[in-house]
Amino acid sequence: MPEQPRGELVIQTIAMPMDTNPNGDIFGGWVTSQMDLGSGILAAKTAKARVVTVAMEGMSFLQPVRVGDTVRCYARIERIGRTSMTIPVEVWVTRYMTGEELREFITCDLRCATCKVAPL
Repeated sequence: MPEQPRGELVIQTIAMPMDTNPNGDIFGGWVTSQMDLGSGILAAKTAKARVVTVAMEGMSFLQPVRVGDTVRCYARIERIGRTSMTIPVEVWVTRYMTGEELREFITCDLRCATCKVAPL
C-alpha cells in the first residue's frame, strides 16, 4: 500500500451515520459511489465533454471507513484512447488508504453517441 495518495484530489466528504451498514461501518456501495463521482469529475474535466462510466474493475476494500472519517478520493489519468480513458481511483481517510479500483469512461454527446476525447 502506498504511503501517499497517487493522483489529484477529486472529491472530499464526511462519512455520515446514514451511510453505515448493519455492522456500523460505512457501506461499501457509498464508498464506491464517491469513487464514481470523483473519477467522473476528472474524466469530464479531461474530456471537456459528457462522460459515462462503462466499467469498473479490481475494487478492493482494504480497511473499514468509520462514521466521521474525512473521505478523500484521488484519481489520475492512466490512459487516453480515441473515445475512452482509464482512471485509477484511491480512497483515503486521515488514518490510511481504504480502497482502490480502476474505472473506464467513454466520452459521448447528449444523445450518448461516443465522441473523441479532447487532446490534453
